[in-house]
Amino acid sequence: MPKREGRRKDNSQIVVLGKTTSFTGILKFDSTLRIQGSFRGTIDAAGALIVDKDAVVEADHITVSSLTVYGSITGTVQALDKVDMMSGAKVHGDVSAARLRIADGVFFDGKCRMTSVDKDIEIFHRPTEEIKAELQRT
Repeated sequence: MPKREGRRKDNSQIVVLGKTTSFTGILKFDSTLRIQGSFRGTIDAAGALIVDKDAVVEADHITVSSLTVYGSITGTVQALDKVDMMSGAKVHGDVSAARLRIADGVFFDGKCRMTSVDKDIEIFHRPTEEIKAELQRT
């Protein structure tokens, strides 16, 4: 049984598959999932995935909003936003993401494809001159 770890800064919950958990099948989730044990199968989710240091994930494909890897992943990864491979991580498979960070000490065996993020997503980015002109009109 997965446990709920708590809430993140953005008020969403984190679900944890603990160190002694071994799961095979299809995972779908909307919030954040932290895998500490092992998983084999398919991950097709709208949420974020965190793979802890000793965790092992073997998937035919992984589709998530973002991925942070401390442990081991085998399979094709597609992240809508970003993939962070932290020191000590092992990633075997192709990765597609808008942003990619690979720390020192990562083993990465695969191809990387950078995707673009729609400009509509960045709602708070406006040129300073445009904001000043708007303020002067009011």
